[in-house]
Amino acid sequence: MQLSGNKILITGATSGIGKALLDRFLALDNQIIALGRNKEKLQLLAKQDRRITPFCCDISKSEDLDRLVLFIEREHTDLNVLINNAGIQYNYHFSEETQLLAKIEQEINVNLTAPLKLIALLAPTIELNENAAIVNVSSGLGLVPKMAAPVYCATKAGIHIFSKSLRYQLDNIKVFEIIPPLVDTQMTEGRGSGKISPKQLADEFIKAFQKNKYEVNIGKVKLLKVVNRLSPSIAEGIMKGGL
Repeated sequence: MQLSGNKILITGATSGIGKALLDRFLALDNQIIALGRNKEKLQLLAKQDRRITPFCCDISKSEDLDRLVLFIEREHTDLNVLINNAGIQYNYHFSEETQLLAKIEQEINVNLTAPLKLIALLAPTIELNENAAIVNVSSGLGLVPKMAAPVYCATKAGIHIFSKSLRYQLDNIKVFEIIPPLVDTQMTEGRGSGKISPKQLADEFIKAFQKNKYEVNIGKVKLLKVVNRLSPSIAEGIMKGGL
């Protein structure tokens, strides 16, 4: 993949992994369409760099996706990279959570349904441009789950398998998957230890992106995959009680 001269749409671009990817791609001289729900944060980003185009959008809402597609078709037909990064995680027990159905619906909509819809809606534009790519952010928890977040783990497992299958189908768009370990973001605040920074993740991904390594195992995920292959029960024991 070429690392510069792209037009890249990033969901969840105002913080965490999305912001780190935005910063890294800006440093490589790309144009960014930054998606997020916080209008003030998006405007602040745009003021800092003229190469950033902000778009306030809740990707879990169909009407917002319709607005986004119209915006792309009218003003950004040169879009060639989509990064599905936005995600949410709730920790809860099915037999104890009082807001169970609402949390299930929100996690599935944001983490799984929205990325699939974005790909379906934007792929016709992306594939018309050179250096076309889709990047899906999944999780090591999509490979080996933890007890406290069954729906989150399920959505990330879905993204993992979907990315593999989609890769088989698409001839003109490269499909990448970032599989992170625990990353130090607002979502993981107060959870676990040994986190990597979003910048570390972005730096590691860029190296794989340039080399067309489609499944990008970040940090400790490399070891997790080895352990899971050799002894799934040990991997499950390690991950089961994770925060």
